[in-house]
Order: sequence, then C-alpha cells, then structure tokens
Amino acid sequence: MKHARFHLYLLFALCALQWHSATAQKRPNIVLILADDQGWGDLSINGNTNVRTPHIDRIGKEGAQFSRFYVSPLCAPTRAGLLTGRYHYRTGVWGVSNSREFMNLDEATLADLLKKDAYATGCFGKWHNGSQYPYHPNGRGFDEFYGMLSGHYANYFNTTVDHNGEPARSTGYIADDLTTKAIDFIEKSTKANKAFLCYIPYNTPHSPFQVPDKYYNKVKARGIKQFSHNRGEEDEETTITALAMTENIDDNVGRVLKKLDELKLTENTIVIYLSDNGPNSWRWNGDMKGRKGAPGEGSVRVPFLIRWPGVIPAGKVVDGNAAYIDVLPTLIDLAGTPMKKSGKPLDGISLKPVLTGTARIPDRLLYLSINKINSVKKGHYLYQNNALYDLAADSTQQHNIASKHPALTDSLRIAFDRWYAEVYKNIDSARSLPVGYSQFPKTVLPSQDAILHRSPKGTLSYSASAPNSSWIANWSDTASYASWNVDVHTAGRYQVNLRYTSADAGDAFKLVLNKNQISGTIPEAYDPPLLPSPDRVKRTAESYEKEFRTLKVGEIRLEKGSGKLKLLATGIKGSKFADIRAVELVLLK
Repeated sequence: MKHARFHLYLLFALCALQWHSATAQKRPNIVLILADDQGWGDLSINGNTNVRTPHIDRIGKEGAQFSRFYVSPLCAPTRAGLLTGRYHYRTGVWGVSNSREFMNLDEATLADLLKKDAYATGCFGKWHNGSQYPYHPNGRGFDEFYGMLSGHYANYFNTTVDHNGEPARSTGYIADDLTTKAIDFIEKSTKANKAFLCYIPYNTPHSPFQVPDKYYNKVKARGIKQFSHNRGEEDEETTITALAMTENIDDNVGRVLKKLDELKLTENTIVIYLSDNGPNSWRWNGDMKGRKGAPGEGSVRVPFLIRWPGVIPAGKVVDGNAAYIDVLPTLIDLAGTPMKKSGKPLDGISLKPVLTGTARIPDRLLYLSINKINSVKKGHYLYQNNALYDLAADSTQQHNIASKHPALTDSLRIAFDRWYAEVYKNIDSARSLPVGYSQFPKTVLPSQDAILHRSPKGTLSYSASAPNSSWIANWSDTASYASWNVDVHTAGRYQVNLRYTSADAGDAFKLVLNKNQISGTIPEAYDPPLLPSPDRVKRTAESYEKEFRTLKVGEIRLEKGSGKLKLLATGIKGSKFADIRAVELVLLK
C-alpha cells in the first residue's frame, strides 16, 4: 500500500513537473532589437533602393509594420522610455552624457518585470542609461550584460566592452560580436527551458563610421541613386557607410532569425525591430524634414516591425500614431506577465488589441521632446516649436499652418507646456553616482561623468566634443580640477585606482572626499599612441581609442553619505598634467 501511494505521488509529481515545463515553454520568448541612429528610410521595406535589408524586412512581412511609430529625437531618452513605458523625463533622463542619461532607480524596467516572472534576461549592446551599479544593466533586471555602458563609442573593432561589470575584449566587428553573444544567451536559455528576453541594442549605424570591407564595397559598387531632399548637405561617403552598416545589421538579424528557426522557437518568439531616433546624417528618408536631434518628422519617426507567427497576422499594416512608450505595456500584455503596482502610471498603451484584432490605435497626444525640440503629435498634425503642420497634406513640412488654425495651435502649445512642467519635476540636474555596493565592489567613475572646473586661464577639457568614451585632457594648471558627485552606500576601506596616460613622470595629485583624502604621484611616463581607427569618414564627435594604465594609489576610508570627490593636480612636471580616463573606488572586505 505504501509503495502504491509512493508511485501515485511520484506520478503526480512528474505530471506537475511536465505541466510546469509546458507552461514555461508556452510563454513567448522576446527578442527586442534596437538600431542606433538608423532612419525610417534606411530599410528596403520602406522603399530605399540604395540598401538591401531582406532579413529585417522579413520581420515586417511575416508580422506587422507600423506606418507611424515615434521615438525621442535622441538615443538615451528613447531607451529609457522603451524599457519603462514612461516618458523619459519621468524616468530622470534628459540628455545623452554627463549623467543626464541615468534612469532613476525607482523605475521598473521591462527586464525587472519579466525576471520576476521567471524569464532569463540578457542585454547585448549599447545600454546608455547609467553606468555604476545599481544603474548598471545587472542592477536593472538583466541577468547577463555584454556591451557598452555609454554612447559615442570610440572603436568598433576588437575594443574594450563591459561584461557583467568587468572589462572584456570584443572580437572582430562589434555588431557581429554582440550578435554572437546574444545567440549564445538564446541557446543557454533554451537548454535551461526558460523563456527569455533578449535585448539587442546595437550601437550601429551610429558614428564613428566603421564597417567591414565586404559591406562597404557592396554598397559602394551599387552606388547611391536616392538622395536626401537636403542633397546639398548630404555626404555620399557617409551615406554609403551608414547603409553598409545597416546591411551588416541585417545579416546579424538574419543570424538571430536562423537560430530561432533551428531551435524551433520561431512560433513562440516575439521579435521586434526598431531604431532609437532618426538618421545621423542627411540621406534618403522618405523626404521627411529633419534628422537626428533636429526639428522635423524625420528626427522622431522610425521603423517598427513586430512578428509573432500565429498571433500577429502576417503582412498587417498598422496605421495611427504609436510610440516607444507603448513597447513595454504591449510586451507585458502579450506575454501575460503581471504588472506590479508601483504607483507609477504608464504613459504608453498596450497595442495587443491592434496587433491581434481589428482595434485601432486610439487618438491621443504624443509628446516627443529633448534639447529644445518641443513636439506634440495629434492625429495627422504635428506641432513643433510653435509651428503646426498637417502631415496628411504636407508630409515634407513645407507649410506652417499655425496662423490658419490658431485654436488648435494654442491648445497643443498649452498641452505641451503643462506636460513638460509635470514630467520635468523628475529631473536631477546634480545626480550623485553610487559607490560601494557589495554586489559590485568596484565603482568606476569615468571622465564623462566628471564635472570639469576650469580656471580662468586654464585649458582643462574633454578629449572630444562628445564626453562619452573620452578622457580628461589639456590639464595645464593646478587651479583647475575635476569632480564627481558621489553617494557612498557602504562605509569602509576603499582601494583607489587612477586610469591615466602621461608624457612625464612625477605629476602629483590629490583625491579629496569630504574629510578624507589621499595623495599620489605618477610613477612613470606612459604615453602610448592612439589605436588605429578604420574610419570611412572623418569623425567629428568621438575620441579615438588609446590604452590607459591603472595606477594603484592606495587605500582610503570613506564614510556613508554623499559628497564631491575632487581630483586635484598638485604638481605638473611637463607642459600638462596626465590624461585621466577614470577614477576607480574598490570596496574592500
């Protein structure tokens, strides 16, 4: 009798296990692919004959394509809204560098929600929403991260990336390497019988304009036959390279789709493809006005393709205005994942009824704003910086009709001003960087997060116009200094390291935080040349890449609390102080 009960119990346990396994497998996997600085017109599915993107096009042809999908005019804000379902200002993101891209820690991300629902979560590419833990992707719901923490990366071949908080060396061309790591994650998750969120935010075709020869040569040989409406400002080499980078992305999307087919995951995987803002140069974009970071439809309207075979009808074209804030509520709804009540209302809506049925996107106001680009979308009208356009009759924004529709113009201006006043309350213009978490003992304070205090006669600056991936340079006097606003989470002893290059030995410095300080001296010159950079087009924003040496300065006692960490040059041996890439603070046990 006991044996019979045991066998019956075992049978029930096996059935329960099989039911749980089947249930886990039924939940859809999610592959979310985000291109960087790729315009609506950079895909052949949207009519560009200069480029070939069959694999990306396949997503739209086997699923749904959105006619009008909108994002922020710049990348970090779009990423924040994409991951939270909330306007980026609400999340604390108001720029792309100097800590303005950091997403508030009380925001729940798509990865947070899916991880709580037992999804495996991985991010492979350009994060750009905060560097130091818990702003780091591993602190925002992602089990696995491999990629770049900031924007304006210096080099796309065999470069240094972050892997779960530690430096790693990429292999080959960056988009190929990111795809390899994403496919590895998909395979491991599948073997573990776990549904997965695989977020692939590529950092291409963002500048610097680098791409393997085989892609560049193909586009170059075909030639450019469609041009921007602003042809006088279009650089053909930039167009060729950007489209070659796009064709490389397409091949990598094809690798992901092929792997889903091989693993028999296609029928149960949602695949999304979109871009974070308009094109980063003047090139064909459906004759829309504007480009990345500039006023106009072309800066905020991007491709959006979504596929889920058997659930989303193939070839569906969705009209109406959808936006980046709709991605999280749509995926949560499609996946059936519980939405935690956090007291933070979503700005986006679920597009599931539109994708799977006959519902239409409801008429609403969409706000698309950053860096003094103030836009409101209402139906086929676009209000932007006190001008009004009817995009149904004037898709290229040639005619400002504000004077003909004063009531509508005033109502949209008032709505925008009211919205902006509400959402901007979440902005922390003096954000403190977290230091001293046991989960991530080493905190890196890079140059891009520093505040540079230049004396009246000083020349202290970043090494390039874009602070990300740059270093502190041209430090010619002891009155100038750099500082980081920090918040020490754990009191204790910290190892202090300095990442530097210098043409001269003997430069003296001091690091001061509140009442604690430590001094050091550059022991030896280390001034390597810039690493070779295979740019197709002369860069205008990014620093070039070079190797930095780590100097172990010593130990310092830090108390819990906030303060300003100052790096002071107390002695300069040559014409200028050392170039500084970062200060590292390592919590000691």
